[in-house]
Amino acid sequence: MPIERIESPGDPRVSAYLHMADRELLVTRGLFVAEGRLVVQRVIESGRFSVQSVLLSDAASEALSADLARLSPDAHVYVCPADLFQDLTGYHIHRGCLALVARPAAASMIEVIKDARLVVVLDAVTDPDNVGGVFRNAAAFGADAVLLSPTTCDPLYRKAIRTSMAATLAVPFARLADWPADLNGLKDRGFTIAALTPHEPAEALDVFAARPRQDRLALLVGTEGSGLSAQAVAHADVRVRIPMRPGVDSLNLAVAAGIALSWLSGREGRP
Repeated sequence: MPIERIESPGDPRVSAYLHMADRELLVTRGLFVAEGRLVVQRVIESGRFSVQSVLLSDAASEALSADLARLSPDAHVYVCPADLFQDLTGYHIHRGCLALVARPAAASMIEVIKDARLVVVLDAVTDPDNVGGVFRNAAAFGADAVLLSPTTCDPLYRKAIRTSMAATLAVPFARLADWPADLNGLKDRGFTIAALTPHEPAEALDVFAARPRQDRLALLVGTEGSGLSAQAVAHADVRVRIPMRPGVDSLNLAVAAGIALSWLSGREGRP
């Protein structure tokens, strides 16, 4: 794989990286950004994604040499001094590793839940770190898919991918266009919808997890602060809460989702 040396942020070969802070522009161009050695390595290893180009520091280029050899001949590999990244991209990329990757075709809810037994539904979760954290938990506890309300953050935004440790590239997801009416489609396909909320009336999570229920379950999770919308909760079959000590009223969204998935997947207390 030939390596092209970059010495100036004005080099036209890497002009695409000048606009990587513009999320909408990237989406319009059908791209997403993979950031960090681990994420880029997993993108390449998966074989599911078309990598357009990789921008690396000298150290990252050396560390990923075996992975770079697996890229398509059409992909460009650019190497630049580490201190050029901020001038070029507008960000301090401390691991000196970025890739521009073609976005996969959007999947439908029907596709991603076809054989699913446990899914997570995110209601208006706009923080990319929380979205990434939920995907990481979904991968850890065996959730089969994540469904997104229209205003939930893009799981292929670079911060969400990075926080998820590339789980957003592995766990299937779909965006629901008709919100929250599309939740009825889950019910029609045999899913029980459990709304995660600290508010009464809500059943203790361990109690709910222990009693018999349908084989298919959707965990509905809202944004941090305001929580689930009333419209989303109205579509839930049951409300569940994480029991906590008095005086503690909430947890970080991703932490709460992880605890809930641990119980609902039957993995609580297991190594």
